[in-house]
Amino acid sequence: MSTRLTTATASRTTYHHNHHRTIRSRYSTAVALLTTLVAASSSSSSTTLARAFSTGAATRHHYHSLPKVNCNSNSVGFGNEALISLSARGGGSQQFKQHIKQHRQFGPSLFSTTAIEETTTATMDDVKLSASKMSAEEKLSKMREKMAEWGVDVYLIPSDDPHLSEYVPAAYMRRGFLTDFHGSAGTAVVTMTDAYLWTDSRYFNEASLRLDSKHFTLMKQGQPNVPTITKFLSEMATNYYNDQQSTNGEEGGGEAKKKKVLRVGLDPYVHSASFAKELNEALADAAGEVLANGNDGEELREIAVIDTLDGKPNLVDAIWEGRPALPKNPFRVQPMEYAGVSVFDKVNKIRSEMTEKKASLAVFSALDDIAYLFNVRCMGDVETCPVGIAYATISQDEVTLYCDEEKVQPADVMEHLKEANVAIKPYGEVVSDIQSHLSSNSRNKVWLDNTRSNYAISRVIPTPSLIDAQNAVTPMKACKNPSEMEGMRRAHIVDGAAMANFMAWLEQTIVVEGRAVSEVEIDEVLTGYRAQQPGFKEVSFPTIAGVGPNGAIVHYRAAEGSDLLKYLDRTNPILIDSGGQYEYGTTDVTRTWHLGEPSEEFVDMYTRVLKGNIGVDTMIFPENTPGFVLDVFARKALWEIGKDYGHGTGHGVGAALNVHEGPHGISPRWTNKEVLKEGMVTSNEPGFYDDGNYGIRIENLLEIVDVNGSDNSGDEPINKKQKTDSKQFLKFAKLTMIPIQKSLIDVGIMTEAELDWLDAYHEEVLQKVSPLLEVGSPAMNWLVKSCEKIERKKN
Repeated sequence: MSTRLTTATASRTTYHHNHHRTIRSRYSTAVALLTTLVAASSSSSSTTLARAFSTGAATRHHYHSLPKVNCNSNSVGFGNEALISLSARGGGSQQFKQHIKQHRQFGPSLFSTTAIEETTTATMDDVKLSASKMSAEEKLSKMREKMAEWGVDVYLIPSDDPHLSEYVPAAYMRRGFLTDFHGSAGTAVVTMTDAYLWTDSRYFNEASLRLDSKHFTLMKQGQPNVPTITKFLSEMATNYYNDQQSTNGEEGGGEAKKKKVLRVGLDPYVHSASFAKELNEALADAAGEVLANGNDGEELREIAVIDTLDGKPNLVDAIWEGRPALPKNPFRVQPMEYAGVSVFDKVNKIRSEMTEKKASLAVFSALDDIAYLFNVRCMGDVETCPVGIAYATISQDEVTLYCDEEKVQPADVMEHLKEANVAIKPYGEVVSDIQSHLSSNSRNKVWLDNTRSNYAISRVIPTPSLIDAQNAVTPMKACKNPSEMEGMRRAHIVDGAAMANFMAWLEQTIVVEGRAVSEVEIDEVLTGYRAQQPGFKEVSFPTIAGVGPNGAIVHYRAAEGSDLLKYLDRTNPILIDSGGQYEYGTTDVTRTWHLGEPSEEFVDMYTRVLKGNIGVDTMIFPENTPGFVLDVFARKALWEIGKDYGHGTGHGVGAALNVHEGPHGISPRWTNKEVLKEGMVTSNEPGFYDDGNYGIRIENLLEIVDVNGSDNSGDEPINKKQKTDSKQFLKFAKLTMIPIQKSLIDVGIMTEAELDWLDAYHEEVLQKVSPLLEVGSPAMNWLVKSCEKIERKKN
């Protein structure tokens, strides 16, 4: 999944929760089986439906806890709890389709990327529904009324929650509610007369389609003549100050009026500490420039101030009727066979580093850091991310988890945390506890990563007491231990089996049956095949299934009823970027398919994207190489013909955690100097996008291994150190086990070494995935054919 890793801004701590139903533990498996019925639903005969059961989910040797088929009640469900009523005597297909249609009225259906395990947690679709009840003009008008009432001239609305999450609970989708743009990155700025949205190149296309251009101006980050938000606000403050006219009374008599400063309103819980610092510095520099240029003799201290509006709610909340409440879903314990390192050992390592830094307290805000630290996961708090809402602190004598009590109610979770000597405190007490820690001893120092912490926490720590540095969990989490890496390998093999089943279905449907398939159905069926795999929890991000021109929208999300929704047939390509959250690992893969006759231009571009993927994959590089050094190899074949793509080439991926994980990445942004290390996982996803026509992206996940060590077969420990000429050299080993479409490749511009790479990769895919498929099944036949050696041009 393509990403541009940027410094995040965060969201608010004070909120109200609602209660949720218990997650149905076997819901995913039921969805998998029911999705198998979609393919059979074109026939209403009981024979066809029965075949769907016998050849679908029920025959896989590793399926477990399948839902019962209650023949007496003609229903599929959990014992007496029916999910869907099916008539085995005819008409069942129509009834099944009608049930799906009913579930689609509020967005993705029962089988979509947002509903694999049932909770009452609100989703983005609830936000879209509530946002649609008010026009942009109405929302901005109400915003400005509140701004005037509360005395601010500008208000900032970022994407994030209090934990700087990329994906946030629906209650924190304030920017999405206000702008109707729902990409994962973007900040809105509202003044008394204008409104703006900043976002990065992944979302230029989508934002231009979603924004009401009469009321919002799209600010394309990184483009020429587009200022950063801090630069924009500092220039605005200067103009605001200079444009005011100092008068001496009504006719020039009396004392001059003092000029007003620009008041920039923001919620300290929804902005990162580093952003607040950057903004304060930019406004101070602007004041200095005004002073240097003369200011009519006034004693100038500031021309703008940040107003956090303490004691007031987030300004968007004040106008958002029906804002969703935040979830309280319970944690689950991540077994040691997948976690690999105990909480006790992780805490000891952190305490050792705290001693080196002379820190008395370490604070953790990022949700994936906390999930990793305590070996817990959570379903439903944040869509597609197995993390729960919480903070954590570690001192030399106490470890504290700050969360709602519902999150630790399961007996095994409570016992797990008790064994690790973890104290549980209310979520809202973290700030006051940090203040108490500092006041208890003047020599106490707090270790806090300002780039991963919100301003509300950072501002209570005096600068002399702050150790602002990357926290200890970040590098631990980035370099997977052997158990985590083994889980990642396993996840990608079962993911390959899911994709083989899906592609066999897709080819049968499109090529043989000649039926056009909507992007939504493609999402549903693919998710259903993933749900058949053991340990599947949910998708790792909302599936991107873009037909034709929608493939050029980098983070496109299909929805029923959308004007953009398209159907796949043999005339257009489709870009599918998808992944799964398994109990033991996380996957993320992009493939671009064309089941008809592609144009010569498309084949040329596809081949150049593939060459870029191979270029990165085959690199050997010395230890301590930052990711940006490798980026050029992904773009070389495109640059040769004057083409490029706007997103990064690679991002880190968590082990049964977030699909986007820092601190490393591969992109042209040289400012990220994090070095690549053994044990890290990164995506490799060059692409090309022809707006209005098509998009191409080929993405594999890779693990970083020692060049003289083993490949990803697991024969040698991942952390075994071997040196070459006294320096360690590294290479990539493939995790993704999904074929690449050979018929889209122009072998004439491929080198022999590149073709050898493709054949070797397909041989590895076949060897690892085929044991999970039945001999003679459509999925096996598709896999074998797809993994045949590519036909080369004869001399």
